Amino acid sequence: MVSNELIKKAQEEFIKVINFLINDLKSLRTNRVTTDYLKHLRVESYGVMTPIEQLASLSILEPRTIVIEPWDKNILKEIERTIAQADLGISSSIRENKIFAPFPPLTEETRNQLLKILKTKLENARKSLRMIRDKIKMEIVAEEKIKKISEDEKYRLLEELNKLTLEKEAEILGIGQRKEREIMAV
Repeated sequence: MVSNELIKKAQEEFIKVINFLINDLKSLRTNRVTTDYLKHLRVESYGVMTPIEQLASLSILEPRTIVIEPWDKNILKEIERTIAQADLGISSSIRENKIFAPFPPLTEETRNQLLKILKTKLENARKSLRMIRDKIKMEIVAEEKIKKISEDEKYRLLEELNKLTLEKEAEILGIGQRKEREIMAV
């Protein structure tokens, strides 16, 4: 049953790549603002770099405005400074112990830059899939060389591995097309 373990291992690794891609694409801006744009930020709070979502509640006020309400009002300025330094193309303001971060509408130029970033991220995910496939393929060939599996079993496994790889590449393509539609939506 070494053969099924190798395919299972490939499947688990492929799922990790897909999940990483999905989480990575959440930070790519679209015309619909989400709090995910700020969740990757880390704020210095009492000498420790802490994720912003552990220091404040994030919510959407208007279609393009995120409101950050810190639980500790003493770190209001630190959060605002972190947002300013994050190079997100926004200028935040403080009112009523809350930070308002309005996102401007996307320009055509910004959309094109985001599409380039999207394509790079998608290609990196496909490269990761191919690297995993190649690693598992080498393991399958090695198993056949030391006679743990037959030659027929090797070819069956390689075919199954290629089929699985193609399925995951198609899944990546679908994810990319959905994100591209979100970016290009006006």
